[in-house]
Amino acid sequence: MKYNIVTIFPHLISGYGGESILKRGQNSGAIEICPLDLRVFTQDKHNKVDDTPYGGGAGMVMQVEPIFRALKSIDAIPFSKVDGLTKVKKVFNGSLARKKRTILMSPRGRQFDQSVAEQWSHLDELTIICGRYEGIDQRVVDHLIDEEISIGPYVLAGGELGAMVIIEAVSRLIPGVLGNAESLKDETHNVLVEDGGVESEYPHYTKPADFKGWKVPDVLLSGDHKKIEEWRMEQSKKK
Repeated sequence: MKYNIVTIFPHLISGYGGESILKRGQNSGAIEICPLDLRVFTQDKHNKVDDTPYGGGAGMVMQVEPIFRALKSIDAIPFSKVDGLTKVKKVFNGSLARKKRTILMSPRGRQFDQSVAEQWSHLDELTIICGRYEGIDQRVVDHLIDEEISIGPYVLAGGELGAMVIIEAVSRLIPGVLGNAESLKDETHNVLVEDGGVESEYPHYTKPADFKGWKVPDVLLSGDHKKIEEWRMEQSKKK
């Protein structure tokens, strides 16, 4: 799986992506995380990526041109030519069918959840655009992406944190990323709830068995694997 992240802060992506399971996944060749510095795709001496909004208003708006150039450089624009015309139209599921997806991080987008992570874990390439400032030119939404995605009903300063949430959630489902495949197998105890969330799994304990009188449940110390499994399933359902 290859991730392309269009951002004005590529070091934020490479920093987190260079640690823990994401580092291990890249070292194994299971994933590739590629930040694209949006300023590289500007054409003015100041490497400007934003401008004042038409119609007035507070804040700055990210420009469509640098984003178009960035996506074009990696063949991540979900376009198809209309027969015989120079006009283009967006094919919403076209890039998904060819195992590619281009998304924009946005608080108004579709809520990202575990089911989406599972679906995207089968892609070959996922391109994520990280917005900043007051907003992003609507033409990016209308013509350059498959969909907008949100990680929650709140607003952040930019899309980089959301992008890394998605990358980690998707990557851990890809073979070769987790150091212990059993960790993923154990998550079959998790239950997807109706809103797309995941119920908490069973409680975990480790040494010491007694800390300040707070004791580990006896069943976990029993060595009876069948009873332990039953206890874990029961606790997971209670959660």
